[in-house]
Amino acid sequence: MKSKYLAGIDIGTTGAKAALFDLEGNCLASAYREYPCSYPRPNWIEQDPESLVAYAMEASKEAIYKSGVKNTDIAALAISSQRSCTIFIDKNGKPLRPMISWQDSRCYAELEEIRSKISDMDYYKITGFPNNTAWLLPKILWIRKNEPGIWEKTYKLVQLHDFTVNAFGADGYFNDISDAGFSGLWDTNELKWSPELMNIFDVDEKILPIPTPSAKLIGSISKEAAKKSGFLEGMPIVTGAGDQNSAAVGAGLVENGCISISMGTAGNANAYTDMPFRDAAGKIMVVNHAIYGKWQLEGHQAGAAGVYRWFRDEIGLHEKYIAEQNNSDAYKLLDELVIKTPAGSRGLVFMPFLASAAAPRWNPDAKGVLSGLTFAHDRGCLARAFLEGITLEMKDILKSLLASGIKPEKVILQGGSSKSGIWNQIQSDMYNLPVRTLRYTDAAVMGAAIMSGVGSGIFTDIKEAAKIMVKADQEYAPVQENVKIYDDLYDIYCRIYSSFEDNKIFEAISKFQVKLGL
Repeated sequence: MKSKYLAGIDIGTTGAKAALFDLEGNCLASAYREYPCSYPRPNWIEQDPESLVAYAMEASKEAIYKSGVKNTDIAALAISSQRSCTIFIDKNGKPLRPMISWQDSRCYAELEEIRSKISDMDYYKITGFPNNTAWLLPKILWIRKNEPGIWEKTYKLVQLHDFTVNAFGADGYFNDISDAGFSGLWDTNELKWSPELMNIFDVDEKILPIPTPSAKLIGSISKEAAKKSGFLEGMPIVTGAGDQNSAAVGAGLVENGCISISMGTAGNANAYTDMPFRDAAGKIMVVNHAIYGKWQLEGHQAGAAGVYRWFRDEIGLHEKYIAEQNNSDAYKLLDELVIKTPAGSRGLVFMPFLASAAAPRWNPDAKGVLSGLTFAHDRGCLARAFLEGITLEMKDILKSLLASGIKPEKVILQGGSSKSGIWNQIQSDMYNLPVRTLRYTDAAVMGAAIMSGVGSGIFTDIKEAAKIMVKADQEYAPVQENVKIYDDLYDIYCRIYSSFEDNKIFEAISKFQVKLGL
């Protein structure tokens, strides 16, 4: 009998979600497990990859149970995961140390080492990525220098997707091609490991995972994984994609004329393109799309909803407490404060660089800044300023994408943050563009399910599957009165940033924090 359902998992920075879908894109059930990052030193962010996999398996088992679906009726599994996570594996398949997060910026000095061997622009021409601390290459160099014993024992250097599919039963470590660019050693135009970069930085291809297109069969659920996850032993495992690449698929970003914006832990603005591209300024990331032979232009935001989560946990304690007592949602209570506060937060300006500045400014020293604070401001102003500040950075990113010649006909908002109507409206006003939400908001999970459907032969290709399974929900139009306010606010935002950067204030704060051991 033909399988009726598709499984997708997204292993993000702060939690793992598993979901089951029918072949029309309707979600039958999902489950989520939240987990922490560890911060052992300033600029260090690490996680235990084995525990992340365990949480993903727990979520899978719960989702299957809640759905009432027989595991014999599930066609296949594909996995979406946070990208650019560095895992050093020994010969027994065990991590030699905690996974280094994409947010980790300990390897700032290694950027200069890279720069001494290849110019930033030449590096960008090969990889499509600006020279930045987020990628694996500078972390490899850091480990070689600071933890040489780890490097000597390293059998495989993998990312989270590769580690996870292996744990579920894939026979080897398979790096989906959309994720390979984050190694810092991949040629996104030629779709292969760069011989030049491998030679310059003395990396042997044998240590790297197998680059594989998304939606390809790579193994089956092992007996051990079946017990832990609830999936049927022998069920096909299909190559997934990095979270933003998977989310682009799950948002329907499979043809020209469309931009998707995600406000997850990190933020991303993504645009589809049929042709390879390089930004003359070297600022826009060029990533391989989950559709083989296509590309995705990205503007990456190091902290988005993750910044607002910090606000909830550290400043929105009242709303968090009330929500816990009433079994409700703290974010909805915060939304009520934001709705009562006028656009512009009464002149409060927030710079959301809690995890540094990524595109288009690429400044690892950048820090969060709250400016304009007076006795007239209340917590509603603070809450709205945080949402506006995060969106101001995304406006900065969107502006750089539009400068590349992208002309969007529509903007699709994805992720859990799109459940906030007020934040959706703020985004429409800030970008001065209509925005549209998705019926199923967790696009990365949807994208993974779509790829499982393609890899198992239910759908012909990713584009066909996305058009069947992805469905739009609500649309928001810009309020022109607010557009004018946000144009003024964006000008102030840019001036504050320039002042801090030109006067090396961000750099001075970073050095001071290290000196204090924070």
